[in-house]
Amino acid sequence: MDPRVNVINKRLANVGNIIAVSGGKGGIGKSSFSVILALTLSQAGHKVGLMDLDFWGPSAHVLLGSHGNFPEEEKGIVPPQIHGMKFMSIIYYTEDKTLALRRSGFDQAVIELLAVTQWGDLDYLIMDMPPGIGDVTLDVIRFMEKVRFCIITTHSKVVIETVKKTLNMLKQLKIPIMGVVHNMKKENVSLEDQIKTLDVPFLGKIDFDPGLEDAVGDPKKLLETRFAKNVGKLILQR
Repeated sequence: MDPRVNVINKRLANVGNIIAVSGGKGGIGKSSFSVILALTLSQAGHKVGLMDLDFWGPSAHVLLGSHGNFPEEEKGIVPPQIHGMKFMSIIYYTEDKTLALRRSGFDQAVIELLAVTQWGDLDYLIMDMPPGIGDVTLDVIRFMEKVRFCIITTHSKVVIETVKKTLNMLKQLKIPIMGVVHNMKKENVSLEDQIKTLDVPFLGKIDFDPGLEDAVGDPKKLLETRFAKNVGKLILQR
């Protein structure tokens, strides 16, 4: 057995909650939700970490404006502090270049990043997952014992069908599901009844916020957006 696998849960021993934010397709606001969820929890006084595991299209660093920060090495990798929370991403090592790896290479990269990152004491670790059901998602399920999944969807029929497959897989593997968030909601569109038929909690809706784009790169502005206020209502009331 790879010795790094045993190290992963030791690294996470002092992390209270691990939330994997996942969704059926790209472009549904998964990364925006992950970043703002982490910032919101941090602002509320919690010790928070954010990990971008979307190796194909990492974007959390863009949302945070974290260019120039870099992890320190101390018996592993110590994530830098970004706006009061710890942040880790493969982007620190790829420098915005495409990570061209075969399937086995991605598996090794995920295991390595999980094994070397020193999170310390955290109340929450938020993980921005790649879209759909793939090797990274399966690795997280295999190696992270305390993980719970929060699923993001839009009203797109294509996205909803992929979300159903993700939920079915999680149920079959008996992985805890926090629930589903309807993101970028438009007027007169509701998914609540449809989500409830899938026998999972419906966490709520987030209206489409045209002002979100202007706040990208500035955590303070992100927290002032209507999007962030909606995320706060969904999460902090629970």
